[in-house]
Amino acid sequence: MRTKKIIAGLLLVIFLAACKPTAVIEAAPMLNPVSNVIAATIAANQTASPTLSLTVQPEVINPLTGLAVADPALLERQPVMVKVSNYPRLGRPHAGLSFADIVFDYYIGYGTNRFLALFYGQDSPTIGPVRSGRRVDAQLVTMYSGVLGYGGADNDTDAELVTALGNYAISNLEAPCPAFCGKSTHDAIGVFANSKAISEYVTAQGLKNSKPDLPGMVFADTLPSDAQPGQQVTVLFNYYNRAEWRYDPASGKYLRWIEYMQNEEGGEYEMIPLTDRVTGQQLAFSNIILIFAEYTELTPSAHEINIWGNDKGQLAYLFRDGLLTQGTWKAKNDTDPMQFFGNDGQPYALKPGNTWIVIAGLSSSINETQPGNWEMFFFLP
Repeated sequence: MRTKKIIAGLLLVIFLAACKPTAVIEAAPMLNPVSNVIAATIAANQTASPTLSLTVQPEVINPLTGLAVADPALLERQPVMVKVSNYPRLGRPHAGLSFADIVFDYYIGYGTNRFLALFYGQDSPTIGPVRSGRRVDAQLVTMYSGVLGYGGADNDTDAELVTALGNYAISNLEAPCPAFCGKSTHDAIGVFANSKAISEYVTAQGLKNSKPDLPGMVFADTLPSDAQPGQQVTVLFNYYNRAEWRYDPASGKYLRWIEYMQNEEGGEYEMIPLTDRVTGQQLAFSNIILIFAEYTELTPSAHEINIWGNDKGQLAYLFRDGLLTQGTWKAKNDTDPMQFFGNDGQPYALKPGNTWIVIAGLSSSINETQPGNWEMFFFLP
């Protein structure tokens, strides 16, 4: 019996020695619970598969802003371009302009101007007030492979728009709410558009609505090397139609200010921030561009503006980051976006972001009123 007990004791010692952890593991520090989970997950993955691969979706860049888009599907359609009124003043503040990639700003007669806002990388549920089209819209919408949303036009202008754009010229009388909501575009705040709904209307009509080719615009974070101070841009279409873009270093954008009057008859005014009716925030744009083009006055409220055919280059003042570069703009092809060039003839790199383009007449004056502050006064032709 004594021998059996000795043998049993030896076997127990051997068994316990075999089960005892090694000294290395005993000395290892304890991991916290989160680290334990991570360590266990890594170990499990290493056991199941020696190599791990993570799928990273590449950024999709909007060719009209140089920025990555939150929803790449938006770039698989044609841009929606909507006419927005600036007068009468009762229609202000405008709606949806802060969502636009590009806004074109041009003279329509009697000292007033109107906007053509392009929506591609973003949509706005409310855009307006929507007003009538102008002849130059046929050129601009074609250059950006767009869809025109407008509040009708006089017979001659409407015929020109439909001839150039076909079914892609869509008035508020054609596409029902939510594409266009409201009754009369002659009311100050009568009709507002929805860019997503207009795009959906195009598709519902069986029209082609696919990703266009939009070459030519160049973007870079690098500042231009041949620039001069350009902290403020003032645009006057008449003495009482005043817009100011003031550079804001904190945001890196130009903020929009506009004249405010008690009535439409003129007189004293003050400059106030121009906000977006949708967001309540002041309009802020990365690039402000003044381009010079020839206007031909057909009637006091009807003009031809020569955009197409400018393959040699016309004068342009390009503002970004509080800096001004004098260069040129070109429309090399009727179906391609505008291109911008510095004084050296090389493509001018815009700041990534949205762009506001003012179309000035060839006789318009531009002066530096004080260091870094520039003022353009509109004149025909």
